[in-house]
Amino acid sequence: MAERKVSGLLSCSAQVSVISPELTGDLLHRHNAGTIQWINRKYRKGDLQQAFLVIAATDDEETQKQVHEEAAARNLLLNVADVPQRCNFILPAAVRQGDLIIAISTAGKSPALARKLRLELEKRFGVEYRVLVDILGAVRPVILACGLEQPDNELLFKQLLHDDMAGWIRARDWSSLENHFEKVLGNRTEDDWLQKIRSFYL
Repeated sequence: MAERKVSGLLSCSAQVSVISPELTGDLLHRHNAGTIQWINRKYRKGDLQQAFLVIAATDDEETQKQVHEEAAARNLLLNVADVPQRCNFILPAAVRQGDLIIAISTAGKSPALARKLRLELEKRFGVEYRVLVDILGAVRPVILACGLEQPDNELLFKQLLHDDMAGWIRARDWSSLENHFEKVLGNRTEDDWLQKIRSFYL
């Protein structure tokens, strides 16, 4: 759980400190790389002095209570994982594939259900969706640079979204993907859109 929370914070350019007598392999790697600060011990009162946002990813109730009391005294944002009554804000469960983010929230009523749905969506939306978003993002400015009217742009963007695109990427069927783009874009653009999308191939 701490790994996921840290990953989400780092994606928002946060400066992250982890207070724990031990780290997972991923968090230790991040610490060794200088990405996060590690305070190698249990939480102590006063640890939140420099904090802006606090996440308590522990199932130790006494630690949760102490963190909650200090965060409340300092008027800090606090999320206690899986304990909504001790939170003053709720973090949705999130599936991330590059710039694609799918958030799931039960408004704190069932973190277990949100977690279950996240696991199901992680299986449904694999790395191919990260590549798909990158490809569509690379082609978007090419289309906009053509100087077409807004309705024409909207039509092209809709035509580019073929139901099989993620499947083609998953299967590395680049010829089907390129044929589809050629069919939709044709000679409408002057830029080399083919070279742009090929740079994202798996």
